[in-house]
Amino acid sequence: MADAEQVKDRTGWSIGGVPPFCHDAAVPVLFDETLTAFDTVWAAAGTPEAVFPIAPARIRELSEATVLDVAE
Repeated sequence: MADAEQVKDRTGWSIGGVPPFCHDAAVPVLFDETLTAFDTVWAAAGTPEAVFPIAPARIRELSEATVLDVAE
């Protein structure tokens, strides 16, 4: 698992606010398949206090995410 400094160096964003796309470098993005049950989800928008609404399919598209069964 990456520490806070590694996350900031690789993505350009601080932990707690890393958006699912627009990273400084290519990083793997994992997308929990359970999110597809929702019309809208809220994603981090650059800071721990900022989020934005987005359709799950759009996150997958923009982030080129790998869909997995992540949640327990």
